[in-house]
Amino acid sequence: MNLIANFAVLASRRTIFDLPVCDLGWDDALVFINELASIPVGQTVVCFVNAHNMLTALRDDEYYRIMSHNLVLPDGIGLNIASQIAHGSPFPANLNGTDFVPAFLTFMEAPRRIGLIGGERSVVEAAAENFRRHTPWHEFVVVSDGYFDKVDPTDVIEELERQKVDILIVGMGTPLQEKWVHDHIRADHARLVLTVGALFDFVSGAVPRAPRTVRMMRLEWAYRLLQEPTRLWRRYIIGIPVFLFHVLRYRFRRRERILSHPEEHGTALQPRSDHKKAS
Repeated sequence: MNLIANFAVLASRRTIFDLPVCDLGWDDALVFINELASIPVGQTVVCFVNAHNMLTALRDDEYYRIMSHNLVLPDGIGLNIASQIAHGSPFPANLNGTDFVPAFLTFMEAPRRIGLIGGERSVVEAAAENFRRHTPWHEFVVVSDGYFDKVDPTDVIEELERQKVDILIVGMGTPLQEKWVHDHIRADHARLVLTVGALFDFVSGAVPRAPRTVRMMRLEWAYRLLQEPTRLWRRYIIGIPVFLFHVLRYRFRRRERILSHPEEHGTALQPRSDHKKAS
């Protein structure tokens, strides 16, 4: 991450399990990331973390470490509850990728060349076409679908180098997409990288979104559960209570650390051994 993005993360002081998460509102987040897209040096990887991602990070040291170097935006009611418990207030905005990325593309007035990687070929092609209709001043290029050799993606990287994009959107699911970007995508490939999970499914229309009223009530997770119960029941029915348990445990252990070692509080944002390897 470049120094400006790194400073913004540290300055936010809104950490969940010691992982810095930006506490920006919608307008500030759009302005800030638009500025990052204009910086001619360095690279910023933007990712969106929800309760499921956070539990994954607690179990996966490599993923946690990679996320700690990315620009992390809060996604969903689970992060709001965690912030309320840990910091006394929810995040200013729900910056989920499905809403934020289209809004960001609209907010960027300067034309950009934007590459897409991930999903089935028909899905990512349809997503690119809908992006073109949504923001016709940008140029969208399908670099690759998500069905390629992740260990040796030489062909994909060569195509990416040939396309010379400004921004790269990667939708391959967590934590694969963040790890893959970390291992293979350099600053000369794209200055700004957005890891977006299932965004292409929603933008293409392959997977319907919850009605606006349901989204405003912060119940989109329940709608998705009804749509795909077999795939998502464990994530929501089991995952949400487990996440809240770890949030509460972390709060009390953090209080104990502060009382025992007040000189250490706030001096570093490093992973702690007492919240890793969550069950």
